[in-house]
Amino acid sequence: MTDVIPAPCAAAGSPDRAVPLDRGTTLWAAEGTGGTERWLRGTLGSALGLPLPHGAEDDPDSVRLRLDDSLEPEAYRLAAVAGRGVEIRGGSPAGVFWGAQTLRQLLGPDAFRRAPLRPDAAHAVPAGVIEDAPRFRWRGLMLDVARHFMPKDGVLRYLDLMAAHKLNVLHFHLTDDQGWRIEIKRYPRLTEVGSWRARTRFGHRASPLWEDKPHGGHYTQDDIREIVAYAAERHIAVVPEIDVPGHSQAAIAAYPELGNTDVVDTAALTVWDDWGVNPNVLAPADTTLRFYEGVFEELLELFPADAVTSTGFAGFSRFVHIGGDECPKEQWRASPTAQARIAELGLAGEDELQAWFVGHFDAWLTARGRRLIGWDEILEGGLAAGAAVSSWRGYAGGIAAARAGHDVVMCPEQEVYLDHRQAPGEDEPVPIGFVRTLEDVYRFEPVPPELDAAEARHVLGAQANVWTEVMEDQARVDYQAFPRLAAFAEVAWSALPASAERDFADFERRMTAHYGRLEALGVRYRPPTGPHPWQRRPGILGRPLDGPPPR
Repeated sequence: MTDVIPAPCAAAGSPDRAVPLDRGTTLWAAEGTGGTERWLRGTLGSALGLPLPHGAEDDPDSVRLRLDDSLEPEAYRLAAVAGRGVEIRGGSPAGVFWGAQTLRQLLGPDAFRRAPLRPDAAHAVPAGVIEDAPRFRWRGLMLDVARHFMPKDGVLRYLDLMAAHKLNVLHFHLTDDQGWRIEIKRYPRLTEVGSWRARTRFGHRASPLWEDKPHGGHYTQDDIREIVAYAAERHIAVVPEIDVPGHSQAAIAAYPELGNTDVVDTAALTVWDDWGVNPNVLAPADTTLRFYEGVFEELLELFPADAVTSTGFAGFSRFVHIGGDECPKEQWRASPTAQARIAELGLAGEDELQAWFVGHFDAWLTARGRRLIGWDEILEGGLAAGAAVSSWRGYAGGIAAARAGHDVVMCPEQEVYLDHRQAPGEDEPVPIGFVRTLEDVYRFEPVPPELDAAEARHVLGAQANVWTEVMEDQARVDYQAFPRLAAFAEVAWSALPASAERDFADFERRMTAHYGRLEALGVRYRPPTGPHPWQRRPGILGRPLDGPPPR
């Protein structure tokens, strides 16, 4: 019971005893635990070749699932007792499910395969008791499918990987300058035009290399419904992001009237094939607001507010991310239309114009029972009371937001942007940003010491961000995400000591077992000794930054 990741709150085992799981083991599920029952039979049963037939509550050779309202919503208690089988109690269906993830780890790497290697092999759970609960409510992964499209099966795979690490929020980055990835029926050109670019720069934007073939793809509305339902079965909330008012060239390429037509020939724009901060932003016009209200109307139907409700707190499925970051103001400064809107609204300037834009959608979403969340730039020019902040430019935005009474998700670029390089060596593929080793991520602390206790309660949790400008396929996403996502998951779940006092040596020891689980899952992670030859990208320029990252 000592190799579990994330580390549980308490574990006490009997190393000389074990509870067998074999073809005679039954599965009994109390009312409310049917989702975990299906998952155990379909996933664990398939991996080990165990039928896990329905059994009786008092069967001594069984796995039993129960709800226990004495536990916190996502907490669980797993007890494996010789002669009495295995019992998982959870404070909610989510707690039971997280307990089942721990049970899977206790059964070894074979439990992470899709079919049994040795159908007649004996399997056993170490005898003992694990009591566990998460530190943070929001334990997120941001997956950027706009820069490089990830097909639906890859997204479903990442939901499984999240569940295996007890992560519970997928921040789904669906639109950007380089592509629009979600079908909007009333605006078909968003995917007909906006989901494809003619070519892609290979490497950082300083690279002279190009991949001269079209890149793109999108999710149909039924694809989105399937992703949301699949996530909900795993107690993962999906928070969609539609970027406004910046990062919008793909939308403008599809519908040129959305851009600042009085200062740029928007009809000549195409979906962007490069990286960086794009000057082409949305026009602050009423027609633009009506257009995006139409987008959000369809979005709210696809991402229902009650998609994940079993965790016992205000559901994160209510959130809609509107981006709000990296919105250059040059076109607005040059636009008579934008300047007239500033004067009409009595605003002090372009920063307040962006705040007006964000505030409009905050009020619009609030009126429909939703909550707006955006990158920390939305603090500039004022922020509506109910909005939440994703703090990416270090800790400062999160500190300011929490002190102003806003909820915060901590995801500072310098700590948990997983596109940043993992080591200083020349073999690191397309090296971006600061060196963020496995240990660096393990020592990430989401709650800054500047916050007092009341302010710290506004920190909903933490999120690791996977930006895919230089991740051209699933193998590259795996390499950048793992094993660091396992370290992040422990930071977000476990009650760890202060950063400097964390036992990284013990985490490394547990990772030796966890690598076997990742291999069984087919995860093409970065080995501790450095990249495999096929994982390198020699000659492709990145943007490495030297020294320790600024806080």
